[in-house]
Amino acid sequence: MEVGTEFQVRIDSWDTLSRWERSELGKDLRWFGLSYGEIMDLIPVKKSTLATWCRDVRLTAGQLQDIRIRRTPEPGMNLRGKPYTTQRPRRREVEMIRAQSFLEAEHLVDQPFWVAGVSMYWGEGSKATRQLSMANADPAALRMFKNWSSKYLPPNDGWRARLNLHAQNDEPAAREWWSSQVDIELEDFTMTYIKPNGTGHRKNHLPYGVCTLIKRRSTDAYVITMAWIEFLQRHYGN
Repeated sequence: MEVGTEFQVRIDSWDTLSRWERSELGKDLRWFGLSYGEIMDLIPVKKSTLATWCRDVRLTAGQLQDIRIRRTPEPGMNLRGKPYTTQRPRRREVEMIRAQSFLEAEHLVDQPFWVAGVSMYWGEGSKATRQLSMANADPAALRMFKNWSSKYLPPNDGWRARLNLHAQNDEPAAREWWSSQVDIELEDFTMTYIKPNGTGHRKNHLPYGVCTLIKRRSTDAYVITMAWIEFLQRHYGN
């Protein structure tokens, strides 16, 4: 079941959301008519936590019927509506990418910039969706992320950017500022998420908000990066 652009913006912003904003997103997705399993495919949340968030949400009979229909796949298709025959080769391809990435990491681990970039993504990068993206209020960190990606990861189709602002921020000025700071064209900025006033959270608002850089068509780059993180976990974490 497809969700709208507004939902997708909030989902992509998961790493920068407060606890209250995450619970509100979970409840809104439930009100939209998604099953717990479908919500958990979109945001990284435990079922028990989601059940607590949504304990007061009551779906209509029509929404419950739609969920039952979506749970019944067509012959030869999985629950996501994709043919089983195309899923198996992709899984094998992903495993091959992971294995190759571990071999590459053996040769890259002595390069400080590679280690720094993997470590930064380990701590700051998004792991909620299978795309390479990172949110930060420091443009130098995002420039480093872009440079590291260009040096070590496969070429991509460019970058998108998304801003998280407070209601009193000047959105056009923020877009201009981030565009110059991270070298992203204005037309490559997606819909801005604006946090409303009155939520009772932090008062020292950032003048230009938080920027998320998203690498286009980066599923393989994400798989590689997560394999490299696992390599560092084993290399330095034991």
